[in-house]
Amino acid sequence: MSLTQTARLMDGTGPAARIVEEAAAQAAEISRRTGTSPCLATVLVGEDPASVTYVRMKRARCAKAGIRSRHLALPATTTTAELIDTLAGLSEDPDVHGILLQHPCGPHIDERAAFEAIAPQKDVDGVTTRSFAAMSFALPGFVSCTPGGIMRLLEAHDVDLAGKHAAVVGRSAILGKPVGMLLLAKDATVTYCHSRTADLPGIVREADVVVAAVGRPRLIRGEDVKPGAVVIDAGYNPGNVGDVDFDTARTRARLITPVPGGVGPMTIAVLLAQTVDAAASQLGIQRH
Repeated sequence: MSLTQTARLMDGTGPAARIVEEAAAQAAEISRRTGTSPCLATVLVGEDPASVTYVRMKRARCAKAGIRSRHLALPATTTTAELIDTLAGLSEDPDVHGILLQHPCGPHIDERAAFEAIAPQKDVDGVTTRSFAAMSFALPGFVSCTPGGIMRLLEAHDVDLAGKHAAVVGRSAILGKPVGMLLLAKDATVTYCHSRTADLPGIVREADVVVAAVGRPRLIRGEDVKPGAVVIDAGYNPGNVGDVDFDTARTRARLITPVPGGVGPMTIAVLLAQTVDAAASQLGIQRH
């Protein structure tokens, strides 16, 4: 591939719309057959402006897809124990089919303990250790939404992962680690990278697929992208800036996601699809 050729954009808007359209049709079928619409409960601790915006957006997308949403806005002073009680109550509520805890919750909250209070069958955001284990062993369960969205985006663009070297830059429990396991399940050879990785640029130069998920603007330099590589930018930083230097990377990559409009729409689409799947399972409806 010529170094001056412009990469094709992996726009997530179209594939996400198709996923949501299918989820909406399934939600309507569930409602028709049971008289109950799928319900997603969103839980927000405090009033972080970005988190408030994200939750509002997710609830609006739910409404368009025929998915009910129940929102619990908890004060910033909420303790870990109180949050766990709230999540446990939602887990036991038969009218709630999926639970989303918007994070970060604040430094005083033990987020891992809170996540584990979500019943696995309602963990539609894929944040519990049970969900991670299911992803790792290719067992039934819910995937973390952003990694799941990335995999669907790769599939939508006919990216063959078998035998490819994938570099995952980031090791968070709900993005970096699970996306690596999902790539591995597709027969990619996965290298996990992080802030203490020696010679990160050298590893990126050898990667056929790069997933940037570390939350540092333009960490991945375009000149370090292997010509013809597929670049997935899951970072989102102030000013609509990703973790990849987009302008230079697109002159070397074969495929690259834009920020915004790439991974983001896919994340929400997977959340809605998994909420519908959860409802179908809990209501005894077999999916077609």
